[in-house]
Amino acid sequence: MKFVKRDLILLAGSVLFVIGLAPFMAPIFAIASGTAIFFGIKYAVTRNQKILEKEVGEGICAECGAKILNNKCPYCG
Repeated sequence: MKFVKRDLILLAGSVLFVIGLAPFMAPIFAIASGTAIFFGIKYAVTRNQKILEKEVGEGICAECGAKILNNKCPYCG
């Protein structure tokens, strides 16, 4: 998994989640929960991006919305 800029926001959210849970449970469980949330969301986003890149391919035609194949739209020409 690559680290991108938006991961800082996710990391900050996970840290704040851990801080919020700390008074109510053991710190190790709060840290484990925050880590699981961070990597779970990161895995889901990475998987969805790969599926989207595979589905879209080279791009989408702006006029008809079809998938572009061989650098041109199969419907628009």
